[in-house]
Amino acid sequence: MRKFIAIGDVHADFGALWAALRAAYAADAQGNPTEPLRAGHFQVVLIGDLVHPKSRADYARVSGKPEFDFVNPDHLFLAARAQVQQLERLREFVLAARGNVHVLLGNHDDAVLNTSYLLGTGAGVIHTEFDPKRGGVYLPEHLRTWFQTFPRELRVGHLQFAHVGPMPGMGHYDDLFYSDHTHKTWWRDTPELVRATGVRFGVYGHTQMQGGILLHESGDFAMIDALGSREYLELIVRPELDQPVTSVRVAPF
Repeated sequence: MRKFIAIGDVHADFGALWAALRAAYAADAQGNPTEPLRAGHFQVVLIGDLVHPKSRADYARVSGKPEFDFVNPDHLFLAARAQVQQLERLREFVLAARGNVHVLLGNHDDAVLNTSYLLGTGAGVIHTEFDPKRGGVYLPEHLRTWFQTFPRELRVGHLQFAHVGPMPGMGHYDDLFYSDHTHKTWWRDTPELVRATGVRFGVYGHTQMQGGILLHESGDFAMIDALGSREYLELIVRPELDQPVTSVRVAPF
């Protein structure tokens, strides 16, 4: 049997991420991988979207500017610098974990690599701190190279981890992706997609769960974009079985 710790969309809330890693005994007090993690006794999956704070208040917290201005290059620089510092730390953690930490490519991570798409919210948040054409700065080249190594899904037998959902097209962040609003609603409207793709249990992010991690009533999947609710998912897996997951637990921290 194998144990997985799955953590939802980070969106630059690295304080919560490190707290979750410590609570799961994946990181020690100094932020280094624990010996059980390095030895592969369990694995960690980050479901994607490392970058881009979710709200104006989050941008203010990250940048240190009480009134964050999305068109002020100085404010954008501060937001970018703070994220880069944490990304550097996380990259070192992942490398030191000897292949036992997996980071999936979220659409916000992809948007840093491909600045053709301007992401934002209806509340006036726009994510331009890594877009030089809009007043931001480039993500440093070594971090861009690291982002380019992120897979779009992780499969373990019939268990799937993916940023958005079970269908292959949901992991390609192109014009079709951004024009298709079902990427936010499939889990509610067409949950049978999980079984239709041959997955026996799926773990997905992308859509924020206001009430914390959602274990779907079908028993087929979990929606884990709930880091702000201070929860992560713990799974015990037997990949040789048709029904691979023997234990699923929402863990508060």
